[in-house]
Amino acid sequence: MRMLILLIAAAALPGQEAEVRNPRTSLADVAAGAKTFRSHCSPCHGLNGEGGRGPNLAAGRFYHGSSDADLLRNISTGIPGTEMPALFYNADRIWQIVAYIRSLSAAPAAPVGDPARGKALFSAKGCPQCHRVRGEGGRLGPDLTTIGESRAPAYLRQSLLDPDAVVLPPYWVVRFRDDSGRAHEGFLLNEDTYTVQFLDFQSRLHSMEKSGLQDYRVEKKSRMPSFRGALSDAALQDLVAYLSSLRSPGGSR
Repeated sequence: MRMLILLIAAAALPGQEAEVRNPRTSLADVAAGAKTFRSHCSPCHGLNGEGGRGPNLAAGRFYHGSSDADLLRNISTGIPGTEMPALFYNADRIWQIVAYIRSLSAAPAAPVGDPARGKALFSAKGCPQCHRVRGEGGRLGPDLTTIGESRAPAYLRQSLLDPDAVVLPPYWVVRFRDDSGRAHEGFLLNEDTYTVQFLDFQSRLHSMEKSGLQDYRVEKKSRMPSFRGALSDAALQDLVAYLSSLRSPGGSR
């Protein structure tokens, strides 16, 4: 069956006249694809494809090929060099997932706020202390230069209201005290049975042996404060609109 999938995907290589189209696009197929997506894909891509650990799939923009055959191949064989694994299902079930993903961008909802007001709010609330935009700002949080391309407005809003909802591994925080009682904390880079490597909040790299460490713990919570109750709904919409506007040159909405 995997050989069949690869042959189907290969049929849509650039330069060939025949373009492979999804044969499973009925409403029943979309519904079946949604069920499989939510059970196998949503932990990384969000319940509605809005993005999370993996990119936003609801915008209709794909970075590793956008044809039906590309999506079939990427889902069935995985994407080398990324966290995207292969999904070992028959071709019909993969096609149903493709149909569901296509349905997500059929009627995209644009943010309703004012990006200019959101930009001013972004600065006023101190967001650049931790986040970089086009080379300016801090490094304690994700670079937001093109966040509007990879995250849907619903995901951005959730991140502002509930930062702990999705915390990616690069932002897990390790805390402990050394054998002298001194406290340490920083972003966990790597650990094994004997050592831990982390980047402290002044961007200094540390590697320490675990023997003798006290109160060692890894917290999978965000250091970003929640804006719940701190912003009016209108202000929140403006901030989401600004973040959604952050795209690479020529990036489409």
